[in-house]
Amino acid sequence: MSNSLVTIKTEENVATLYLDDGKANALGYEVIDALLAAFDEVEASDAHALVLAGRQDRFSAGFDLSVMNEGAEAARGMLSKGVDLFLKMYMFSRPVVAACTGHAIAAGSILLLSSDIRIGAKGDFKVGLPEVTIGMALPFFATELARDRLSKRHYTKATALGYMYTPEDAVDVGYLDEVVPQEEVIATAQERAKNLSEVGRTELIRTRKTTRGQIAQTIQESLSKDLSKFDVNS
Repeated sequence: MSNSLVTIKTEENVATLYLDDGKANALGYEVIDALLAAFDEVEASDAHALVLAGRQDRFSAGFDLSVMNEGAEAARGMLSKGVDLFLKMYMFSRPVVAACTGHAIAAGSILLLSSDIRIGAKGDFKVGLPEVTIGMALPFFATELARDRLSKRHYTKATALGYMYTPEDAVDVGYLDEVVPQEEVIATAQERAKNLSEVGRTELIRTRKTTRGQIAQTIQESLSKDLSKFDVNS
């Protein structure tokens, strides 16, 4: 698969999804749909693992603010599609490795929370959930994924206080697992993915259900109520 937003390249049983919108890799309808289609394609393939890679300096700047500015209804629709993507990654039938090539802001950092292993780039980049500092409350799905993946010591700062972190600090917080020079991020992520080739598909799916299934179910069941309270100015 290849389109203007997502390109899939498979090598040594590892499928790498290259996300590049030519700008900030914002998650709007088209980008989310392209990523969902790419995950579906990989799921139907023989790939043993998946790498999600951003463009240079930009993993993802979060949800598309132009859609947010259209009003609460448009924002809720986009967030609902975003949750489809996050949970697709979170419960995916293959190991998911994120190649965080730069900034991972707001929903960009939720992509990291939804991945299994996260490789970050050294540099003057920011990672985190700044919503409360820019006039938005964090929705329930974001706080629950953060609760599952972030260090308990950092949870309040990362969510209720909107702290942003350097890549190095993001390792201790729990957004990333390791940091390497930017030119090595994708290759390192692919190598980590290759090392996961022995993870059994059926066994992973079953383990996803026991370790993450209840969280995913709670997010899905609460989504309508969660988004009904969402307001871009709250």
